[in-house]
Order: sequence, then C-alpha cells, then structure tokens
Amino acid sequence: MIADGVLGNDGGAGISQSTNDTKRNPITRPAQLKFTRSYAEFLFMNPDVSRDERRLPWWWPVWLRLPGTDLLRERVYRRLWISILISSLGSQITMLALPLTAAVLLAATPSQMGLLTAMEILPFVLLSLPSGVWLDRVRKLPVYVAGEAIIALVLISVPTVWALGFLSMPFMYCVGFIIGSVFVTAGSAAQIVLTQVVPRERLVEAHSRNALASSGAEVAGPGLAGALIKVTGAPLALLADALMLAISVLILRGLKIVETRVPNPEAHFWRDMKDGLRFVTHEPLLVSLSVTVGIWHMFHYGALTMQILFATRELHLSEHQVGLCYMIMGIGTIVASTLSNKISRWVGPGPCMILGFAVCGIGWLQLGFAPTEAEHAVWGVASFVFMLLCYSFGAVLIFVNMLALRQAVTPEGMMGRMTSTVRWLMLIPAGPGALLGGYVGEHFGLRYTLGGAGICSLILALWAWRYSILSEVAVLPVPQTSPRISPHTSSVGAGDTPLN
Repeated sequence: MIADGVLGNDGGAGISQSTNDTKRNPITRPAQLKFTRSYAEFLFMNPDVSRDERRLPWWWPVWLRLPGTDLLRERVYRRLWISILISSLGSQITMLALPLTAAVLLAATPSQMGLLTAMEILPFVLLSLPSGVWLDRVRKLPVYVAGEAIIALVLISVPTVWALGFLSMPFMYCVGFIIGSVFVTAGSAAQIVLTQVVPRERLVEAHSRNALASSGAEVAGPGLAGALIKVTGAPLALLADALMLAISVLILRGLKIVETRVPNPEAHFWRDMKDGLRFVTHEPLLVSLSVTVGIWHMFHYGALTMQILFATRELHLSEHQVGLCYMIMGIGTIVASTLSNKISRWVGPGPCMILGFAVCGIGWLQLGFAPTEAEHAVWGVASFVFMLLCYSFGAVLIFVNMLALRQAVTPEGMMGRMTSTVRWLMLIPAGPGALLGGYVGEHFGLRYTLGGAGICSLILALWAWRYSILSEVAVLPVPQTSPRISPHTSSVGAGDTPLN
C-alpha cells in the first residue's frame, strides 16, 4: 500500500526442463506449467501447489525473482503487503481528490487549505495518548480493519453531499477531522500489526517493502486519479478509493495473527498513559526522533498545504496534469524503497534519516525559485516535478528508518503507548506548520512558504548531524525493559518469533 512478476522461484531453473528431469520428478506436470499461468497464482502462492509448479517461465528476468529468504515469501506478511498495496493505490486518489475538491470546486483560499490540513492533524493532538493506552488493551488487527471500513464510508459521503448540493468547506473540515481520528487509532494499530508479523531484526526490510508497495501505487495512482477526476470530477473519484478500501478490508480479515493479551487487574487508564509518556521521555533515542521528525513535520505540512495551490494557480495545471506530475513522485519512492535498506546498512539508520531531511529541503527550496511565466512554463513544471521527486525520496528515508528505530527500542507490552505517544509528539508542530504555511502563502506568496520550508529543513539536517544522537545510530538498538516503566498489559504476538 509490486509490479507483475516480482515473485519468482526458489532459485531453481525455469520451467523448461529436460525429459530426464521430468521423469525424475513425477510431481512436475507440464500441462500446468504453461507460459500463460497467471501472476496471481504466483503472488498468493497457493500452499496446495507444489514448489516446482510455482516456477516462473524460463524467459522470466532473473532480477525479478525473489530470494528464498525474502519477506514476501511469508504468507501472512504477503497478505498484509497486498492489502497495503491496494489501499495505497486508493489513497493516491484521495490525496489528490480531496484537496482538489477544496481548491478547484470550492475555490478555497490558502488559509482555508491550511485549516483543512490542520483539521486532519488535530485528532493526533487530542486522541493519540488515550488511544495508545486503549490499543495496548485490545487486539490490533480488528481495529485496523474497522478503520479501513470507516474511512471508506466517510469518502462515500463526499460525493453524496456534493450531489445533494450541500458540499462546503465546513463539511470538508469535518471529513478531514474524521479521517484524522481514524488514522490515530487504526494507523497506530497497523504499525503494531507489522511487528506481530515480522521479527524485529527485519523491521527495516519490512518497512522498505511496505514503502515499495506504496511507491508502486504512487506511480500508477496519481495518473489514475487524474484521469478519474477529469472524467467524473474530484468528488466522484473518491468512490474508487472507497472500493479499494473495501477490498483491503476483505484481505485483512483473512489474516491469521496470534496475539495473546495478559490483562492486569491493577491496570489504570491514566497511570498507563503516564507510563507511556514516561517511557518515551526517558528513552533518548525516542526523544531525538520525536524532536527532529516533529520539527520536520512543521516544515513538511507548511509546504504540503501549498503544493496543490502552486500547481493549479501559479503553474496553471489542470487536475489531470497534476495527477501526471504526481506519478513522478512514485519513481522517487521506488528508488528510495529499493535503496533505503542498503543505505541504512551503509551509513546507519540515524544518518539515513538526516539525509532524508536534506533531500526534502533541496526539493522545496528550488521550487521556491521556480519560474511561473508563460514563456518558462516548462521549467516551472520541471521544478515542481523535481520537488515531488526529492520529497518522495527523502520521506522514505526518514520514515522507513524512523519506524524501525522506534519499534526496535520498545518492548512489546509498551508498543501501543509508545506508538501513539511518539506520533502525538511528532505531529504537535504539524498543525501550526500548516496554519503558518497557509498564512504566509496568502499574505506573502506561495513560493515563500515553499522556499522557507526548504531552508528550514536544510538547517534541521545540519543541526541533527552536528548535535543529535541520530548521527551516531549505526545499527538498530535492542529493546530493554526499563525499571521505571510498569507495562500493565502485556501483548505477545507473532512478531516475537521468527517467521517460519
């Protein structure tokens, strides 16, 4: 949330075998090993199909075949990954359709766009801490599934209200707030579900794979979104995302995850919430992650608020052209997803994050100087595309390593409270950043918001390299149960044992 043909054999030859091989292995049935075998059969890896029958044709490129130890060969993770791929494809439609509905259909001002973004972030500030305590007391997968279903229903409401003639910015604010509220709980639950499926030592690899699924959606999604918006209009395009979320729900419901919760009768809601906050504030790495990524979020949401407005009002791009530009963003995500694990191993997870801050800053800064005159329109569009490329590459480097670091350092019983507490701390600056970006864009110009975000992000990268402990984190840490923390609800899942 990969392109056809990612899954390959276990390192053996293709299906073109000699007659002796066929006689020696009676399991092989050439009639069932035709070139036309569908990719879906390889993707889902039906356990009733023998290993020889799973082999790809002899002409299939070797570089598209997965190693035998790849995470995508594990059935539970593969289903989770497919769900992420499908929902990510739908989210690309919403990512364009919602702001375009506000910017084009409702003619929102920069300040209104900033307020819309802030309303999506506000639930994180209000609900993150209590939701973390609650998540440590319930099964995470049902929360994840319910969240996907609720967002689908909310998206259906937008074209319904539009068709009735009542669509307005206050209604869009409500939609943003509800979606943000679901992300607070279901989003945190989704991150924890991953730790129940994947062993801790492979979290960077898992997050890289997830980012690769998202990047595939980012390549195809914006173009699809732009075409849908052009044909049906932005509100109706949201129905496609609702359909994909429904498919994701069906896939997630089939996951088999063992999660044993041992509730403590002495557990206390407010005390548990304080324990989560105390755990995060007493772990230097989590403090450093919260501070640096939180500051980056301020610049990120300030720039994000202005991106669609800059494309439609300064560069005069249509909805379909904006979608085509956003397709390029997927290329940056694919490259970063492919290289993030290698870069992290080479320089370390911490320095890899700092590199991400700098790459994002370069993209925003150069867009602040982009020409918008008609005679230089091509260069302006190229600058916008380059910004999207830099942002997607840098954001993957930031989040893949940030998620792996904070999950690796946290005991299982504290995972829910840690996730929600850190997200709360990181997103506190995001709301003011969105509002400030909207104010600067409306009173001084859109390019000032973008250029300012770029300069500040580069300064953050320099500061983090010189003074933050992130620059010293070369490997994933090992979680230690602190005597200061008393996890009143322990949770043991499949993530505690290696995948079989």
